[in-house]
Amino acid sequence: MQPTLKHFINGRWETGVTLGVSENPSDLSEVVAEFARADAAQAETAIRAAADARDSWADSAPQRRFDVLDTIGSEILARRDELGRLLAREEGKTLPEAVAEATRAGQIFKFFAGEALRQTGERVPSVRPGVEVDITREPVGVVGLIAPWNFPLAIPAWKIAPALAHGNTVVFKPAELVPACAHALAEIISRAGLPAGAFNLVMGSGRSVGQTLVDHPLVDAISFTGSTSVGEGILKAATARRAKVQLEMGGKNPLVVLDDADLGRALDCAVQGAFYSTGQRCTASSRIIVTAGLHGRFVQALRERTQALVVDHALKRGSEIGPVASEAQLAQNLSYVELGRREGAEWLTGGERLQRDTRGHYMSPALFLAEPQHRLAREEIFGPVACVIRAADYDEALALANDTPYGLCAGICTASLKHATHFKRHAQAGMVMVNLPTAGVDYHVPFGGRKASSHGPREQGRHAAEFYTTVKTAYTHAS
Repeated sequence: MQPTLKHFINGRWETGVTLGVSENPSDLSEVVAEFARADAAQAETAIRAAADARDSWADSAPQRRFDVLDTIGSEILARRDELGRLLAREEGKTLPEAVAEATRAGQIFKFFAGEALRQTGERVPSVRPGVEVDITREPVGVVGLIAPWNFPLAIPAWKIAPALAHGNTVVFKPAELVPACAHALAEIISRAGLPAGAFNLVMGSGRSVGQTLVDHPLVDAISFTGSTSVGEGILKAATARRAKVQLEMGGKNPLVVLDDADLGRALDCAVQGAFYSTGQRCTASSRIIVTAGLHGRFVQALRERTQALVVDHALKRGSEIGPVASEAQLAQNLSYVELGRREGAEWLTGGERLQRDTRGHYMSPALFLAEPQHRLAREEIFGPVACVIRAADYDEALALANDTPYGLCAGICTASLKHATHFKRHAQAGMVMVNLPTAGVDYHVPFGGRKASSHGPREQGRHAAEFYTTVKTAYTHAS
């Protein structure tokens, strides 16, 4: 039996009040981990530990912060294969994707190690003679970080690393589907030289641990990635007590394919964006909008490419798509396939539960022809389900792309500089891709969207400082 994974609170490993189990979605006979689950009281203990450590870490020298974050990043990169294998077993990403995610997590910590040394400020003269004005950034304080299951190393990294780099203390609540990934990351962080209480891992449900973080008066800021419905509840509760809130939520991202697009490149963008990572990405391109001149050829070729995708065990060589992460998510995906059929979308391929050598949550990627009003084309599914929508021309394609309550990412495939430039300016999304998949972003630049997809300052890159710091303006009279 593997040892039970524990919480990390105030510099110590602690058991919980109940136990949970993490299963391998590729092989349900394998238990990946047994883990401690906290209640509200244990979450509050972690919050108070972070509050007690707040001043000492906020006052730490930039070099110390660099050393801590650089140490974390170096160990993640050195262990990327091991961590990637754990991720593949627990979440279901194919092994190459999982190792790439572990690599990205290490790179994120390395980047923010550098940011710790790049703390900047401004000194400007006042409009009043003899007065100087200093503008500086200070840590927000205690931050509660609530991460999802679909990127169990990278998303925690891009929350934890900037929080620590800018002098905040952290209480981290991972998704219950991926406790082993969270624990592995916390174990690395625990040995990096932080003061006790500066970083805390608390595993448990959103109803107990998550809600305690959202409601507690000692938590100065909440960063959440997850569903739109949960995010909206967090926003109401946390802002009611004037906490700072950052939300990354849903997406129903369009990929526009114009008549002049390179067919091979457009197909690569559609397949990778819609189906890789089993479609379990908020940036997935689940709405593929194709103009009339290319529509027929594109749909036929996309159907063939979709049917040829290899769905199998995440660790099996040659697997292109792993299992869905959970039975609940698989049931939701299959329900949308049935909904698409009932509402009149034309089924092209896929959408079936699959049997493989091991019992797991396997599903063939589903492709439909849909109309803009179909729920299949409007609601986030978060699985390998995509639809193609026909547009007469570029203008209609742009209008369809923007006809969504979400605004995370939008893509276009075209050889036209005119249309690409216009789309970059007029797509109502926080991120735009030209001749690239909508899913797949760099770690050193801002990440975030518009409308119902995001709230608050951007994540990642130098723009992360907008959330994890507060601005102070100080006046001095030289007397």
